[in-house]
Amino acid sequence: MRFRQRTHTCGELREKNIGEEVVLNGWVDRRRDLGGVIFIDLRDRYGITQIVFEPTFNKESHDQAAVLRNEFVISVEGKVRRRPADTDNPELPTGTVDVMANKLIILNEAITPPFRINEESEVTEDLRLKYRYLDLRRTKIQKNLLTRHRMYQVTRKYFDENNFIEIETPVLMKSTPEGARDYLVPSRIHKGKFYALPQSPQQYKQLLMISGFDRYFQIVKCFRDEDLRADRQPEFTQIDIEMSFVDQENVFEIVEGLMKKLFEEIWNKDLKLPLPRYSFDEAMEKFGSDKPDLRFKLEMVTLNSVFMNSEFKVFKEQIENNGIVTGLLAQGCGDYTRNQLDVLTDQVKKWGAGGLIWMRVKEEKELEAPVAKFFSDDEKKNLVDTMKANPGDLIFIITGPRLKALSVMGFLRLEMAKRLNLIKPDAEPQLLWVTDFPLFEWDEETKRFYAMHHPFTSPRLEDVPLMETDPGKVKAKAYDLVFNGSEIAGGSIRIHNAELQAKMFKALGISDEEAEHKFGFLMNAFKYGAPPHGGIAFGFDRMVMIFAGESSIREVIAFPKTASAVSLMDDSPSTVSEEQLKELHLKIR
Repeated sequence: MRFRQRTHTCGELREKNIGEEVVLNGWVDRRRDLGGVIFIDLRDRYGITQIVFEPTFNKESHDQAAVLRNEFVISVEGKVRRRPADTDNPELPTGTVDVMANKLIILNEAITPPFRINEESEVTEDLRLKYRYLDLRRTKIQKNLLTRHRMYQVTRKYFDENNFIEIETPVLMKSTPEGARDYLVPSRIHKGKFYALPQSPQQYKQLLMISGFDRYFQIVKCFRDEDLRADRQPEFTQIDIEMSFVDQENVFEIVEGLMKKLFEEIWNKDLKLPLPRYSFDEAMEKFGSDKPDLRFKLEMVTLNSVFMNSEFKVFKEQIENNGIVTGLLAQGCGDYTRNQLDVLTDQVKKWGAGGLIWMRVKEEKELEAPVAKFFSDDEKKNLVDTMKANPGDLIFIITGPRLKALSVMGFLRLEMAKRLNLIKPDAEPQLLWVTDFPLFEWDEETKRFYAMHHPFTSPRLEDVPLMETDPGKVKAKAYDLVFNGSEIAGGSIRIHNAELQAKMFKALGISDEEAEHKFGFLMNAFKYGAPPHGGIAFGFDRMVMIFAGESSIREVIAFPKTASAVSLMDDSPSTVSEEQLKELHLKIR
């Protein structure tokens, strides 16, 4: 049926429009029949306008409106009026006016949806994802995607103004698995061979630096076949950045400029620069995490110096074996019951610690705990002073291998922040850099070193000799950007020298043959004059999630998959025909 183009959106009309003849198009959000007068809330992505069908104003349109139901698609022509006294709706920007309908066109009917579109009722996420095209009509989701759109535009404008060029890199590439598993794409033309979907454009952006494009960026899709959680998806979006002839400070300056612009445009906030910086070691010792949440002040304290000469066997053995004794002060928690403490102890053990030591601080700063008898008076006094504890407080202590003990205490720090309600809804957002990561991390199961970031990360030049003698002590020119306890970007200064890259592969146990097979094209490119270069990649979905105030990236992606990498809406992944498999030279066992 023919309809007139709208003159206004459903979020646009105000008192200045009173008396105008208008045309609105949209969906029926709500229908009310009050004594013969029918009220319709008409919705589009811009807002809601109330439409009035009154028989004395236009009987024909009133009679037609009797069949309207939620989610019918309609076009309405009518006259804007001031709402009658005491009927304003202050919750709507259009709430002081409505439209008296003199013509109605039903463009499409709708069956009853499985859930109310804008009603905050308990709807399971699976149901929302199955009917995602309906879920996307919800105001909240539309606002999230509008935020995402605005962040795209700010990003592109910012990098263009800073002389970056946006270059697309291939989606079908060579499989070079390092870290997560690749998604593989079989070749129909080349029997038995596969493309891979990129986990990141890492090698391509380094090749672009070798090609002379000194400032590259791309908003790009990446793919990783890994276990999922709230802030992961099998396909995700990155802001990818690479720069030539730069050091770490240049990268920081560009990134901080982007974040300042996003704070202004999205939140109307002023971001103070430069951002605070913590080394990896400092972040782990103070917060038990390389992505610390600084929205609350609850710092861990290293207690090795307090117990350096302790006769307490548990502490003595760890300190002698380069382990750590770390403490956390829970202010005002000295009245925790034994049951509460047992629950925390069990939780700490699940996180991987051998146990949890707790001590209540009593009057005169005396310590009450099952293990207190093992400590000298000096140790008790030094512990209370070092922890800055007062009567009524509770001290937690964990000891063990350094990184494991610190990580577990970091989990306990977050748990206590939740219990003590330390993360306030109006807390100032906290951004920081974490730097000086280890270049390698040891895997106890495979008994070998892996690259903590990726194998193209440059070591600190002064640490290069340690790559062969003591790889665990080598620090990387690597850095992460952390936002409210989430890592939103990670990058590094890259290796640009073929000889150093070969040394890196050797330290990782990658043979010359394997390196040539996986990375030969990049290694060869280094021989033709590679400039010093470095960059960073943002997890764009995760960043939008934080700006939108959500706790799951599925809330800021138009068509996400579940935690098991399934699309409930279109039932993918799905089976394919025997003919398709035959074309690809594949057989399902």
